[in-house]
Amino acid sequence: MNDVRIVVDGQVVDAIDPADRGLAYGDGLFETMRIHEAKVPWWDAHWARLAHGAQRLAIELPDESRIESIRDELIAHTKTGVLKLLLTRGVGGRGYAPPQYAQPTVIFSLHPLPSPPTQALRLRWCETRLAIQPLLAGIKHCNRLEQIIARSEWNDPEVDEGLLRDSEDNVVSAISANLFVLCGGTWITPPVDRCGVAGICRDWLLAHAQVEQRSLSASEVEAADLLFLCNSVRGILPVASLGTRCWQTHPQVTRLQNLLSDCGAGFAASQLPSSGDHV
Repeated sequence: MNDVRIVVDGQVVDAIDPADRGLAYGDGLFETMRIHEAKVPWWDAHWARLAHGAQRLAIELPDESRIESIRDELIAHTKTGVLKLLLTRGVGGRGYAPPQYAQPTVIFSLHPLPSPPTQALRLRWCETRLAIQPLLAGIKHCNRLEQIIARSEWNDPEVDEGLLRDSEDNVVSAISANLFVLCGGTWITPPVDRCGVAGICRDWLLAHAQVEQRSLSASEVEAADLLFLCNSVRGILPVASLGTRCWQTHPQVTRLQNLLSDCGAGFAASQLPSSGDHV
């Protein structure tokens, strides 16, 4: 299933130019999208975030209709999977200064859908801190070395994900997902206006559930009533533990999973057993 299409000036080409600024400097953006029944259900939201990021970085946005045509051809026979779209500034000379005129490069790649988890996730704190940079906050830019370093902190198969804090010790997110915590009956997710990614599934939950955005400390997260992670490929993922702190799968999370399953993106209703009273 690992098919790749490289598009320059609206035409499919055979290879990436070695002088592409996405390769040289990470000068670009990407979207990772869930495929369901040969469609990308959240395409509009992904394209809107890509357009916002392109405006922020002053990268020319390709013609959407041409990109959609190539997308549809690529996923026409894909019942489920993951589609990655990479947009770079295109070819430019050596040096950080962006070229005055550059033709953007678009790369599509097709991948299998990850298997759903058989149990709630086990988390750890990462020592790596995210740098605070409001100019890059929220968008899904190609500079992901912080996440790579954080994920390199462990190779224990008993740990599924890591939680990240910023340089001022505010909790931001997991390495590849957004974080939601239940505190005193209120769902809270950290803001992403200084660092972190404004996830598509996170935005869906902000629009369809009662959620407060505010800063969280590590101690608040550890003391929370419930935790879950979410992203646009895997949906809502219950959390079983964070270090020595443990939680049971709960109807509050199951309810949100079932709500998400009705959105048309192909997410299954909760498959994990629930326990405990309603909070």
